[in-house]
Amino acid sequence: EARRQRRLLLGVVCVALLLDNMLYMVIVPIIPDYIAAMRGGGGAAGPSAPAGGNESGASGGGNRSLLTARYPPTAGGNEDVQIGVLFASKAMLQLLVNPLSGTLIDRVGYEAPLLAGLAVMFLSTTTFAFAENYATLFAARSLQGLGSAFADTAGIALIADRYAEEPARSRALGTALACISFGSLAAPPFGGFLYEFAGKRVPFLVLACVCLLDGLMLLALAPPSTGARANMPVGTPIHRLMVDPYIAVVAGALTTCNIPLAFLEPTIANWMKESMGASEWEVGLTWLPAFFPHVLGVYVTVRLAAAYPHLQWFYGALGMAIIGASSCLVPACRNFGQVIIPLCGICFGIALVDTALLPTLAFLVDVRHVSVYGSVYAIADISYCVAYALGPVVAGQIVHTMGFVQLNLGMGLANVLYAPVLLFLKNICQMKPSHSERNILLEEGPKGLYDTIKMEERKG
Repeated sequence: EARRQRRLLLGVVCVALLLDNMLYMVIVPIIPDYIAAMRGGGGAAGPSAPAGGNESGASGGGNRSLLTARYPPTAGGNEDVQIGVLFASKAMLQLLVNPLSGTLIDRVGYEAPLLAGLAVMFLSTTTFAFAENYATLFAARSLQGLGSAFADTAGIALIADRYAEEPARSRALGTALACISFGSLAAPPFGGFLYEFAGKRVPFLVLACVCLLDGLMLLALAPPSTGARANMPVGTPIHRLMVDPYIAVVAGALTTCNIPLAFLEPTIANWMKESMGASEWEVGLTWLPAFFPHVLGVYVTVRLAAAYPHLQWFYGALGMAIIGASSCLVPACRNFGQVIIPLCGICFGIALVDTALLPTLAFLVDVRHVSVYGSVYAIADISYCVAYALGPVVAGQIVHTMGFVQLNLGMGLANVLYAPVLLFLKNICQMKPSHSERNILLEEGPKGLYDTIKMEERKG
């Protein structure tokens, strides 16, 4: 019964992460027409231009954009700025709220913040459906960032808490990462199709209904309660986790590995048009093939982590090396078929890094701090948000002043140089096969009411 409940909870969390990324990306083909129509510019989508994107995901947090935005041909500089700010607003607010959400999750548990995040996402999605001006769209986008700060962090932390043993934890977090990628992949065609044939409100109303059902499922499976939480150990404060050198190394890796994706999304469309005369369908499908190597990377890392758990640091370092090499190859491509190869390499490498290091964060908390995961996955979400908040703002300026080639070489060099830093995790990863705080508790018996309750819950 306990195993069945945690599988159902994993499904609830995966749906929440899927919804967050679908809402993030469903507006890609819609928003440009939305804004053009509000300003009297009509609604026909035209040439492609960049849009920002995020994650998470871990946390995921983190949201992975896999398709570029479609801008109307009549869009001027003001519309471009508006759309760029709109895309960046979610990551910006999420970045500001995450330190508070992580602390709150540690204090009140995982279920209540996850439910609150779903409620805010439901409100955000409904607001998108009925928005009639830019200010309302901006408010809805910012609301989504607020909801994501709670739902994404609490969801990933809940998975880490319920799947305390390896390799089940890596498999569960890998499943969550696959749902994040699928949400980013499915959302643009889903939104564009319904927007074209059913109206602008239908995509958002469908997502709102799924969000409501997911919240009701969470209430049925794990209603928030204060009984066990009142006896739970106090989690390590987020500022202490931030200065832990091992956690800092992981957070830096998560930020660095996502910078190429975050910075290429706003810039690669214009570069493809200028350098290789790419057609609109080629620009629109730029990131679509990269979904499959991303899922492959998740699967490969989960299998390797199950067989050789003490090499998690190596999988992350290998992923960063692949990302670095792939980033440097992008400017050398001369046609659509060639550019797909390094983009697939970037997404494959990101999958290696994320799938290897997200479970490592939970392990670091287990062996060095207290096994409460809200703050540490808030740090992971902050790492993603730093990359994706800067992407829409900084990348275009770098291309304008230094050039697209220099941007890619710089990102590739940063990843290659950071990869050896993960050697710092080698010694602590050697403890993985035999040592964790949870295992010690099980060997020595429960030491308090909370431990007794948790052991009773896990007896199934």
